[in-house]
Amino acid sequence: MNVKTTISTTEARKRLFDIVDEVSSPAVVYTLTERGRPKAVIMSAEEYESWVETMEVMREFPNLDKDVRETRQAWKTGAWKKWSVYRGMVNGKLVFNDKPKLNVYARTKTKRKKETR
Repeated sequence: MNVKTTISTTEARKRLFDIVDEVSSPAVVYTLTERGRPKAVIMSAEEYESWVETMEVMREFPNLDKDVRETRQAWKTGAWKKWSVYRGMVNGKLVFNDKPKLNVYARTKTKRKKETR
């Protein structure tokens, strides 16, 4: 349930501690106005951090919605089965399951000799 309350900055000053308690509940947001125009928003720290994280993701992946649509389509058609699988990094280089020719190296497991005493 989203609860959005709009109050004046004067009223917010009078009720600040009550407002802080209220916004600690999920999805409760206060919009503060000055002369009838929105000036600020008060929300929980957790909700604010969520917004910041969302904005960072949107900045880093500007075409995320397009990528998700393409991925869903690939899932439906089975095209995803031909995709490379990321395996990690070795010596600062990306490692995929099927791309060694791209100057990418995979780790090989070697058997260790047992120490004899």
